[in-house]
Amino acid sequence: MNLKDKVVYITGGSKGIGYGTAKVLLAAGMKVAISGRTLTSVEDAAKSLGTNSNVLALESDVTKLIDEEKAVATILAKWGQLDVVLANAGVGNFAPVDKMTEEEWHQMINTNLNGVFHTLKASVEALKKSEGYYITLASLAGTNFFANGAGYNATKFGVVGFTQAAMLDLRQYGIKVSTIMPGSVASEFNNHVPSKDDAWKIQPEDIGELVLDVLKMNPRTLPSKIEVRPTRPDLK
Repeated sequence: MNLKDKVVYITGGSKGIGYGTAKVLLAAGMKVAISGRTLTSVEDAAKSLGTNSNVLALESDVTKLIDEEKAVATILAKWGQLDVVLANAGVGNFAPVDKMTEEEWHQMINTNLNGVFHTLKASVEALKKSEGYYITLASLAGTNFFANGAGYNATKFGVVGFTQAAMLDLRQYGIKVSTIMPGSVASEFNNHVPSKDDAWKIQPEDIGELVLDVLKMNPRTLPSKIEVRPTRPDLK
């Protein structure tokens, strides 16, 4: 894919993996729309990324299909196309299953799992026109279960399964579908504050470089499920 002036939409793009990926794709010549639940934080992120002509800030709660439909409509009104979608928005609540609240469970299901469906549902017709790319951000928690992770594991296993099935459904339209499954990332996820102690972890821009590599790959080849982890976790 020639990425110059191609349009990408990144959910959860005001910080962390979404923001790091936006920086990398902007540097590659793409136009980038980022969204989040709080418009002020998304606008602040957009201002630090670039100009009005190549960055678009959107307020959207991925738990609501209508929000994602409005976001995609705004992108199409501004740039006339949508070539890549990165469904990145996610939350994590970690507790033993007997201690987890109903609210915590549904927050993860609604954001991590329903959200990726809403984002795809809202963008799929535009992606058919562009024969574009839909990428979900899952996690190694989508293949490795762990104590205190019942809810989070359930959503990320679900994201992996959803994305792989969607890949089979949508390839007939020329849409390429992949899921990226990172291990430990130095981001603000789960209220973490990144610091120098996170140097051993995957950095958000590393995921951006991976997305860039995927987009540049010959279109006859599809890396449909990608696991990525820190090289030296023993350095923490």
